[in-house]
Amino acid sequence: MGLITLLKRILFGSAPSIPHAGGQPEPAAESTGDHTARVGAVSQRPSGPVRLAPLRYQSSLVRTPPDREHADGAGKPYRCAHIDPRRGGYLDLSTDGDARWLEYYGLPHIATPEQLAVWLQLPLGKVGWLTDRFCQNHRPQNTREAHYHYHWLAKRSGGHRLIEAPKSQLKQVQQQILREILCRVPPHTAAHGFTAGRSIRTNARPHVGQRVLIKFDLEDFYPSCRYARVVAIYRSLGYCREVALWLARLTTSAAPANLRFPDGNLRSLMPYLPRHLPQGAPTSPALANLSAYSLDVRLAGLAARYHLKYTRYADDLTFSGDGHSIPALREILPLITRIVRDERFRVNRKKRKVIRNNQRQTVTGVVVNQHLNIRRDEFDRLKAILHNCRKHGPASQNRDDHPDFAAHLRGRIAHVMQLNRHRGEKLLAMYDQIDWAR
Repeated sequence: MGLITLLKRILFGSAPSIPHAGGQPEPAAESTGDHTARVGAVSQRPSGPVRLAPLRYQSSLVRTPPDREHADGAGKPYRCAHIDPRRGGYLDLSTDGDARWLEYYGLPHIATPEQLAVWLQLPLGKVGWLTDRFCQNHRPQNTREAHYHYHWLAKRSGGHRLIEAPKSQLKQVQQQILREILCRVPPHTAAHGFTAGRSIRTNARPHVGQRVLIKFDLEDFYPSCRYARVVAIYRSLGYCREVALWLARLTTSAAPANLRFPDGNLRSLMPYLPRHLPQGAPTSPALANLSAYSLDVRLAGLAARYHLKYTRYADDLTFSGDGHSIPALREILPLITRIVRDERFRVNRKKRKVIRNNQRQTVTGVVVNQHLNIRRDEFDRLKAILHNCRKHGPASQNRDDHPDFAAHLRGRIAHVMQLNRHRGEKLLAMYDQIDWAR
């Protein structure tokens, strides 16, 4: 057995250490020489085909034994408790939270639906109504019952995506969940979308001046984050199952069956029928980042293995590297696809690109060949709009009916200024010459 173990370590590397229930790796005593040899072995490119090690999860969640889930006594343990389908009576799902994680992140301590309603400053019945608790199969039967406004938006690459904007009451609840729960949990360092202090500039900066750029796109990113995954996120923050179920229903959506879909193509509607993260809700970007945390961990590890740099902006995955990475592209691309699939996302193969430095390399719309820069066509388009505003008046160029067209133009100029100050100053000079009284 010792010889077999030695051969496995030589061929496939050492097995990963399994963390404790608390989430911290077990400390291992090793000499400085052993540590240096191990680091040197990792930094070398593998001589044979790379095999992904199977994931080994060790749950740190507090679990109530099934025989103790049944509530004692004939009455409900709390209002809106779930019925026990096996033994009758009710289930008590409020005792398996983990206060340590709630205290670590500074999150509100909530254990029952009543406490959730008090925290939201709403009647319990109103909170239940917002979770579709009183609808058949816990989903709205038509658009009138739904708590979202629906709008189909055409994709540039073909097809449509559904924009689900919450109505006012649900939006206020989601904003409170975002402000007091989700914003206190940091995403992975590779995630740059919808995160304070990060932007498309910070997402593009690591990839400046690289010989090769690899771009992946996740297909149906928000609909891929299903209800069970969102429940698991709240559970991992320390909330009991009862509260995690309620919070997940407040921050997910299930499209009503009578929702009209574009072009008569039912396939456009199918991803939105199961309960999922709605694109348009204030909580969805933060939850999407947290749902992709394991994906970011694995892709960042793969990138480090091949001396690549990795960032993610929402559903855009970007890798870049120097000449050492080019010979390994045949290994890297299938491994990225496999990791994405293992994490229950899908790769949009039409948008997968490998771009060398003799071509224009762009990351989230920012040119990164030599330094951060604005795309030439985007600069020319904005320059033409400002020229026509100056010549024919701003009303002639406000084709999208922006309520504050001046602020819209200033924002676009500020974006150019961040990437190329010289070009931004040119556009600003043209903006100052516009007669807004016309």
